Amino acid sequence: MVRAYGYSGRVTFPVVGMVGGGQLARMTHEAGIPLGIKFKLLSDTPQDSAAQVVSDVVVGDYRDLETLRAFARGCDVITFDHEHVPTEHLRALEADGIPVRPGPDALIHAHDKGVMRAKLTEIGAPCPRHRIVADPADVTAFAEEGDGYPVILKTVRGGYDGKGVWFVRSEADAHEPFQAGVPVLAEEKVDFVRELAANIVRSPHGQAVAYPVVESQQVDGVCDTVIAPAPDLSEELSGEAQQLAIRIAVELNVVGHLAVELFETADGRILVNELAMRPHNSGHWTQDGAITSQFANHVRAVLDLPLGDPRPRATWTVMCNVLGGDYPDMYKPYLHVMARDPQAKIHMYGKDVRPGRKVGHVNTYGDDLDDVLERARHAAGYLRGTIVE
Repeated sequence: MVRAYGYSGRVTFPVVGMVGGGQLARMTHEAGIPLGIKFKLLSDTPQDSAAQVVSDVVVGDYRDLETLRAFARGCDVITFDHEHVPTEHLRALEADGIPVRPGPDALIHAHDKGVMRAKLTEIGAPCPRHRIVADPADVTAFAEEGDGYPVILKTVRGGYDGKGVWFVRSEADAHEPFQAGVPVLAEEKVDFVRELAANIVRSPHGQAVAYPVVESQQVDGVCDTVIAPAPDLSEELSGEAQQLAIRIAVELNVVGHLAVELFETADGRILVNELAMRPHNSGHWTQDGAITSQFANHVRAVLDLPLGDPRPRATWTVMCNVLGGDYPDMYKPYLHVMARDPQAKIHMYGKDVRPGRKVGHVNTYGDDLDDVLERARHAAGYLRGTIVE
């Protein structure tokens, strides 16, 4: 005898509304497919990375409130692949009864670096010396309050991948940042030995999981290589970084994925560099190297589902970004990369190739770090065209 149990035959799985059509949205959508989660996408253009693979796409301007409201109809929750939606629009969606995760009170700290620094200082999180500066002369005053030039200048909004950040050696170098028309944040130049990232995920009811702390290597201000876990990082400092990330998530009421980018200083401390309240480049290794990826756990978190296991599957996992070079046809090099290393995992974003643009990444894993590093760098370099044999 067949029991119906009242089942109507209608699909009742929730709809996640994703604002932003970049590669983070593309990979988050992919992670939701096995869970049966439906996605609705607000994309700038039909050609955006995620718009190529999501079936329900609205093309529109996320800066327009009525566009956001129309998009949110039929969504059970709204989340993001960037932090640029105006805060007042997010508050309006919440007032309409739409769950927004992370919410505007949290997201403002990723949206505005000045607000972020003020809040982190208030809660006692370790940060570089900093303050908002008014003009180049004020930059000099800030420098003289510490160890002098050089200093780092950042526009408080809109910067990413090295954009909106200046390494300033003198007052004469300090004019350009003020041309953007937004406040400028000055920070001391930190004497650091490497950059780390602590990635955690937190759900609305307070469950949190922490991934292993990773080392993030930058080239020209753009993430090039991520090593998981960070080599030769003491258990004490690793635990401190994970606990700091969780504390920040709790204090700022972050729901979803939080990446805390850190400096490890020459004297053995950690300082908070940046925050990202969305899946992050430093967590791409989790697609193939963790039991539950950052993308799958972000989906779980925004829907308040139990979070998945963040532990690594292998001793070492390395992620290398694939940047555009002088060879726009990246499909042909697949043959070499796949034949040379059948275990390498290639993730491409469907983007047009332009020099320096992130168009994909490669993950490798294994027990020998030198071997895993070489394999990832060779694959990424061959796809870009900087390695030809």
